[in-house]
Amino acid sequence: MQRELDLVLIGATGFVGRLTAAYLARSAPPGARIALAGRSPERLEGVRDELTASARDWPLIHIDVTDQAECEALARRATVVVTTAGPYAVLGLPLARACAEAGTHYADLTGEVLFVHQTVTELHETANASGARIVHSCGFDSVPSDLGVWLTAEQARNDGAGGLAETTLTVRRLRGGLSGGTIDSMRQQVIAARKGSAARRVLTDPTSLQGSPAGEETSRRGAAEVRDRHTRRGVRSPVRREPTSGRWRVPFVMGGFNAPLVRRSHALTEGGYGPEFRYRELQDVGGGVVGGLRGAGIVAGIAAVGAGLALAPTRAVLDRVLPAPGEGPSAEQRARGGFTMEIVADTETGARYRTVVSADLDPGYDGTAVMLGQSGLALAGGEGHGAGVLTPATALGQDLVDRLRAHGFTFATERLR
Repeated sequence: MQRELDLVLIGATGFVGRLTAAYLARSAPPGARIALAGRSPERLEGVRDELTASARDWPLIHIDVTDQAECEALARRATVVVTTAGPYAVLGLPLARACAEAGTHYADLTGEVLFVHQTVTELHETANASGARIVHSCGFDSVPSDLGVWLTAEQARNDGAGGLAETTLTVRRLRGGLSGGTIDSMRQQVIAARKGSAARRVLTDPTSLQGSPAGEETSRRGAAEVRDRHTRRGVRSPVRREPTSGRWRVPFVMGGFNAPLVRRSHALTEGGYGPEFRYRELQDVGGGVVGGLRGAGIVAGIAAVGAGLALAPTRAVLDRVLPAPGEGPSAEQRARGGFTMEIVADTETGARYRTVVSADLDPGYDGTAVMLGQSGLALAGGEGHGAGVLTPATALGQDLVDRLRAHGFTFATERLR
């Protein structure tokens, strides 16, 4: 069905939204019909005025993303809706539902397990029937992790090396901070977990996002195996020395979301990563005594922030020092950003692979704008496949890899043995 607009960017007046709008203005193909949407027409006009001349005629759309009727009207006008308006558990469901019902593709930046679990439960069948691709986590959460593991599994399969078994992502380089929007999403999830046991069960279950393409849960036996491995790891010290290099590693702060999303990709491909697939994410914090102390400090700091966000008095104190939604670093600070992730995977036949994913872009800001912008443009261009509540790997796969490589990202896979 021909739609009036190719792509609508919602949340364009936020910090990451502005970066994404600017990126689309530079990178969208000539003639692309793009609109900016948000709550304030005046602020939208200010954003548009800052863009290149090619974007000066983009339509501006007023929308309240909590109003179901307004979301439905917008979804019927667009081929793709891209949204940076979070926290998604609070603001995201009406828009995702409208797109699922209208057969409109959708991409967001969520790193919220509770929100994705809700859309999987409530919208997967609807989107599958309408042909909509509801693609979550199209930024630093979780494109590098999701595409990196998918590429590793694809290479092993093409080599006849069997499915993946023990698979570990290690963050080797990370320069850049968390955005105010990401902090707010963390805040809302902690609050939700404090309020109800159902939310706590979802957040602590490593298999919580694993639904099959038909909307069924994975087998109880498979889920129990994953939970058992997760529990066994949990009794070990979170600060661990890497066997080969002697460097210290700690759990990656974003792994609590990235890992369940990667497992969803595994489930959506009907176990395509292999029956022995196990996955975790760690961060390299250096070697020697200094590295060990740094790792202990990081673990303690993350625990302290989580505990502080859980209680209203300490949350009020943290709110005064943590970035607020819409805030972010200067262009000079972002220019120093970058990331490198290394995925090492053994296969069921004994082969071993390494995939490196990297970019010299601030991961949470300029890098995320590229990842989200290219995801939206790919969907608008008819690339990818499938329908339902999907992941970057299962919706766009190689198409998104190729687009990101063309814009300075590295995706490199090699066989180690």
